[in-house]
Amino acid sequence: LISKMDSSSVYALSAGFLAAAGSLSAKLTLGADYLREESIQFVSDNSTTLHVPLRLLCGVLLLSCNTLMWTMFSKALRHGSSSAGVTVTTTASNFISSAVIGRLIFGETHSTLWWTGISLTLCGLLVLHSGTPHTSPQEAEKKDK
Repeated sequence: LISKMDSSSVYALSAGFLAAAGSLSAKLTLGADYLREESIQFVSDNSTTLHVPLRLLCGVLLLSCNTLMWTMFSKALRHGSSSAGVTVTTTASNFISSAVIGRLIFGETHSTLWWTGISLTLCGLLVLHSGTPHTSPQEAEKKDK
């Protein structure tokens, strides 16, 4: 669709993916017994102590993903021409990444209504991107002078 993605789109897509990865980390850190059940499958003596360091690792990943997500989102806002476009791109990326990660890790499925909502969000994203000029804030400043 878009032959060349601008840097704000790349940052926004990255921020959305990192937000989904942070959510996954939070679910693994604070979730009921998913890590305990999975760690028992990998340890032959049925020791349940492996899940504690895994939860701590997921907690560190949660903090790291959220820090990187906000960094990428800030960069997307700085390089983007529209904060609305950046926000919608990040949100769409987050939803789609969450769906893919949920399917791969937890075997989750989503209803047709959910996918319809995502499709409408993506259509809105395309409308926003096609309706906004693709000039950077630095180029806009040069034109004003």
